[in-house]
Amino acid sequence: LLRHEADAASRTQTAKSQRNVIILWMRGGPSQHETWDPKPDAPAEYRGAFGATSTNVSGIQICDLLPKSAAIMDKWSVIRSLHHNDAGHSAGDQLCFTGYPNEGSPDANTKPSCGSIVAKQLQRLNPELPAYVMIPRQVPGTAPAYLGPACQPFETQSDPANDGPFKVRNLEMPGGLTVERASDRRRLLADIDQLRRNVDSTGQLDALDRFGQQAWDTVTSPKALDAFNLDAEPQHIRERYGFMPEYKAPTPDRCGVPAWSQRFLLARRLVEAGVRLVTVDCRWWDTHEDNFWSLKNGFLPRWDQAYSALIEELDSRGLLDTTLVVAWGEMGRNPKINKDAGRDHWPNVMSVAMAGGGVVGGRVVGSSDKHAGEPHERALVVQDVLATIYRHLGVDTSLQYIDLAGRPHPVLPCGEPIHELFA
Repeated sequence: LLRHEADAASRTQTAKSQRNVIILWMRGGPSQHETWDPKPDAPAEYRGAFGATSTNVSGIQICDLLPKSAAIMDKWSVIRSLHHNDAGHSAGDQLCFTGYPNEGSPDANTKPSCGSIVAKQLQRLNPELPAYVMIPRQVPGTAPAYLGPACQPFETQSDPANDGPFKVRNLEMPGGLTVERASDRRRLLADIDQLRRNVDSTGQLDALDRFGQQAWDTVTSPKALDAFNLDAEPQHIRERYGFMPEYKAPTPDRCGVPAWSQRFLLARRLVEAGVRLVTVDCRWWDTHEDNFWSLKNGFLPRWDQAYSALIEELDSRGLLDTTLVVAWGEMGRNPKINKDAGRDHWPNVMSVAMAGGGVVGGRVVGSSDKHAGEPHERALVVQDVLATIYRHLGVDTSLQYIDLAGRPHPVLPCGEPIHELFA
């Protein structure tokens, strides 16, 4: 009965238009002051070293080191009143990706990530491509928990930010292995699994079946190879995102590893091909020291170029209406500058940039207080962002999934789509 209902739901979803999400995960916690919620009138110990610049939307200002983003403010909006109460990196990851507070080890999911929920409900709509992709690798909070291996993200593993040709492992047959030989191996594996199926009561074999089928569909389809073929992009497009051959990435230094430009471009290629949810690792915004030096010389210029290029390209290709782009991290930063010219962990208030997917550009939802330390108006929670993502994709949040102990859990424990972002 459950399989029949799932098949019926898939047929209904197939009739819907293709919708996608790109999550630009700014791990470490970007400073609200130095991105989308500057406080130019605050005292210097709160205001910091940067100023505020007017955008192309009257009345909205953002950090003056983001001029390209300011020039297209009419295409994206910002939330300035998001908050939660966990100042740990991995615990914040868990909360923002699952909607549930951390339980046990913050590095191991106890609830499924939003991407795993998407894979669970939407993978069948396009079996040639994974529904859930991580660029380049998983970060804490992005695992499937009790949804099993079939809902694990597909990791590129190879990093498009590195020098040299970008090549995704596991998208081609090993040398000498033909499709016919691989088919023989699949049949043999199915025969062996059938011997165990009569005594399997956990459902894990069914999950592995789905995982294996997805892997087979991906490896044998030229559509996946084409989607991940970053070298097919013209040089001028790669440079538009910030492709810099002279920059040896990733190279840890005082700026962390701010070499994300080609990851952004790959995300655009993947949603254009039909991947439902792409998460891009944009770490490491954890600026306890030298906050202003690092942001000025590393993070903000590169972010500004790549982010504005992504939004403009999605728009010019007719993809922005169907692709929701969410840029955020697991926390904000301390409103008062510390003794090391940095800002510390601060989940009390944080900013989020959202574009596309029906989001009306040029809007500010909520506000923080005069020091950007607490929500002032329209306090929102991370579950509201997840509810907005799910609504855009058509994910059914009323469904419940059974954990390994046999207990049901809803997709989200709370949260509502952020209506001010839309018409």
